[in-house]
Amino acid sequence: MTESLPLTLGFSPCPNDTHIFNGLVHGQVELTRCCLGNVHLEDVETLNEWAMQGRLDVTKLSFHAFGHVRDRYALLQAGAALGRGCGPLLITGASDKPANLADWNIAIPGAYTTAALLLRLYRPDCRRLMIMRFDRIMDAVAAGTVDGGVIIHESRFTYQALGLRCIRDLGQWWEETTGLPIPLGCIAARKTLPLPIRAEIDEAIAASIRWSDAHSGEGLEYIRAYAQEMDPQVMREHIALYVNDYSRGLGEEGMHAVRQLLRRGADVGLFPLVDDDI
Repeated sequence: MTESLPLTLGFSPCPNDTHIFNGLVHGQVELTRCCLGNVHLEDVETLNEWAMQGRLDVTKLSFHAFGHVRDRYALLQAGAALGRGCGPLLITGASDKPANLADWNIAIPGAYTTAALLLRLYRPDCRRLMIMRFDRIMDAVAAGTVDGGVIIHESRFTYQALGLRCIRDLGQWWEETTGLPIPLGCIAARKTLPLPIRAEIDEAIAASIRWSDAHSGEGLEYIRAYAQEMDPQVMREHIALYVNDYSRGLGEEGMHAVRQLLRRGADVGLFPLVDDDI
């Protein structure tokens, strides 16, 4: 292992990411051209903002945020959150609210999340948006602090327990509109890193997923450490939903879905459409 090039790495504490990176951060995957330096576990919107600043060498980020940093970061093939039946949900509660959805105050889990992008594509007229941490949105909707909210991650498994209902499954809307899986989050590496380094990190992430899949019992303690308040069954469902074949490699269909999302985001003016391929 070369100690001369320690790389900073960031990913979220959600079970899908800790499952994906478990083997890599615990030395179960060998690196020869580089080594891991500081590892940061942060909320995905924090990672999105850090990507705008170029703080990390390798990072998880939303595909929406990736649209803003394509000039600085290269998309990796492994580690993505992309699939079917796994998109954000637009939910509401029982409190009184305006009849027109465009007049609702809607909580979103970050300005640069793919959830925010999907809401913009689905209903461009919804502009009364409130940025809120993803894990606070359901309580805010239940309390009537906001009229609706876009929820992500494990919230899709638990919102009904709070008496909330789904107005629109934004991932389903995307699938019906495009026929493609919904790209949610990805792993990207600085373009200034040499190509062989990027390729090694990409393969190391894929190898880490293979290790975690094969050693799920060994990895459970690490995953639970960052999901202490999550029901174990919800945790397992979370991993099963968000760690899939697209996580192991985007493939042709996954890349087509990513290009479609970036193109549509550029069409509504959220970020420039860069001509170079990804």
